[in-house]
Amino acid sequence: MNGLAFSADRIGPMVRSFALPLAILMLVALMVVPVPSALLDIFFIMNIMISLAVLMVALNAQKPLDFSAFPTVLLFATLFRLGLNVASTRVVLGHGHEGTSAAGHVIEAFGTFLIGGDYVVGLLVFAILVIINMIVVTKGAGRVSEVSARFTLDALPGKQMAIDADLNAGLITPDEARARRAEVSTEADFYGSMDGSSKFVKGDAVAGLLILAINIVGGLILGPVSHAMSLGDAATTYIQLAVGDALVAQIPALLLSIAAAAIVTRVNSQHDLTGQIGSQFGSHKTWTPVAGILALLGVMPGMPHFVILPAAAVAGLAAWRLHKVANLPPPPEPAPEPADPSRIGWEEVTDNMQVMLDIGYGLVPLVDERRGGPLMGRITGVRRQLSKELGFVVPQVRVRDDINLPPFTYRVVIGGVVVGEDQVSPDEMLALDTGQAAGRLRGKGVKDPTFGLDAVWISAADADEATGAGYLVVDPGTVIATHLNQCLVQNSADLLGPDEVQSLLDGLKERAAQLVAALSPQPVPLTTLTQVLRGLLAESIPLREFRRIAAAIAVAAQRTLDPDEILELIRPELGPLIIQRLCGVREPLRVMTLEGHLEALLGQAVRSDPSRRHTIEPDLGRRIADALQRAAQPLVAEAKPFALVVQPSIRVAIRKLVKTVLPDTPVMSFFEVPEDKAVEVVAVIGAPEALPA
Repeated sequence: MNGLAFSADRIGPMVRSFALPLAILMLVALMVVPVPSALLDIFFIMNIMISLAVLMVALNAQKPLDFSAFPTVLLFATLFRLGLNVASTRVVLGHGHEGTSAAGHVIEAFGTFLIGGDYVVGLLVFAILVIINMIVVTKGAGRVSEVSARFTLDALPGKQMAIDADLNAGLITPDEARARRAEVSTEADFYGSMDGSSKFVKGDAVAGLLILAINIVGGLILGPVSHAMSLGDAATTYIQLAVGDALVAQIPALLLSIAAAAIVTRVNSQHDLTGQIGSQFGSHKTWTPVAGILALLGVMPGMPHFVILPAAAVAGLAAWRLHKVANLPPPPEPAPEPADPSRIGWEEVTDNMQVMLDIGYGLVPLVDERRGGPLMGRITGVRRQLSKELGFVVPQVRVRDDINLPPFTYRVVIGGVVVGEDQVSPDEMLALDTGQAAGRLRGKGVKDPTFGLDAVWISAADADEATGAGYLVVDPGTVIATHLNQCLVQNSADLLGPDEVQSLLDGLKERAAQLVAALSPQPVPLTTLTQVLRGLLAESIPLREFRRIAAAIAVAAQRTLDPDEILELIRPELGPLIIQRLCGVREPLRVMTLEGHLEALLGQAVRSDPSRRHTIEPDLGRRIADALQRAAQPLVAEAKPFALVVQPSIRVAIRKLVKTVLPDTPVMSFFEVPEDKAVEVVAVIGAPEALPA
């Protein structure tokens, strides 16, 4: 049984793969091999059935690409119909003298019942069908296809750029981007193919005219010459058969032309063609004027009242029903199920938001957009700017009011940890003393929560006076947004998780697929890569140049997979990224260094620490920190950035020490400073015995 099932699974696809080539060979045989009239009847009915099926698919498609195989289907349907024309011509000319039934019952039915047996009427009906098909339907559809193809190709670069922009902004995933690119490419190919396939229909109509003429002329010659028929009998028999044959082929051709026109004139919609037209005509505003105009025409003298007035009544009834439906109240929403008081849901004990801003009830007006609260817009601006600086999308900030907080207090929470808290006065302005202010202001003196500057809360009416006195005046929303920005920057490492790192990899894969393949998930697991990138953020190294960072990690991973070791190995490659934040291209890098004996002592202590905790003797560490603070004070006062440059072996230990007193000062190793970069040594921290006690 398993063998039979396996054979069936193999035979099915093989049959499908051979079906189309066999069908094409049958088309060729149909043009060459004589076909009995009974089999010809079956093929004629099959032709009509295929045309109707194609028309139904075209009408039910919601967008043109839903029937992307239409150009190819149109080609084969046209070839099938032309093959039938050749086969029927052979039967008509070879056996037409035997009577109208000699060419089959389908041709006889079209030639007798549909045109009443009058070949003159048949010729006129056929001429009208050809005019409708060629001049109206086919020509219009061909023009629409040509214009659509031109505009689609012109818009192709813009659509590709829009997809790239959405991908870079993180709005879509790489898989969605690939799907959209494939859809855009398929759309361009489809309209280009439709522009050419419309010529099939036009050529088919011309071929129908020529075949009709050949059948008539051939019958008028063969009847009297070969079969001893009178010219009148030959004209009656052969013209009726020729017209029947032409009509039985032209009607499917007209159906396919209508299908082609319906496809190329479609506009993308969630409805099929019937639903789209019904939704746009289903308004009482459409049918009320129609009913009124028809009623006015119906009462005019000389008009056919019994025809127009019922039509007006039907239009009026439709308008009334549609107006009644439009005014129906919306269906009531289903009542929620009563909550089970004994049930405790996960949403009550968990919060999926990584960053939260809790505010007291007195600060709610700052986030109420109906009252013009500016805080929400500024938070969005902070996230957008910070995302550009850090190189990844900063998570959304959830603002919520907390009744447990004092009314004018706010609190910044990242990963469940409170990282910032202060108070603001929502109806006042904060005047900051940046060192250039003169005089004293009336108000409550405080410390700025972000920079620790002396500040005063003043009334809004005194803002101009404070500005004139040299103070920097900001509103409460700016105070909170600035403090939030500082908290996010200082804790940026906590904002980066495996999902964000995977997004970075997916974005880089579009530009450097081989680099990503050489990096993750082998040899560097996603968790290890996340730890390395978080380590960079912890030392204020942004991820904007992720391609450079990824290349350095891929090289370092050949030596070790320890996150801390990888971090130290890649830092020399990232030295220029660190330095460019401290000085210009032509400016020297201001550095502090440690005296040689002190570095040797610290290096020995680090090498003797098997736990790799890089601890420094507390008293020595305090003395080094005090010396660093004193040396850095003039530079900090003048806002001149600098770096502390030490030996690679003690960099991590010194970084842990400096972070507590100078958190914004980068600690670099000698290898991270490029050889061609000018260096200005601004201070040297002395030997242990020279350090102040």
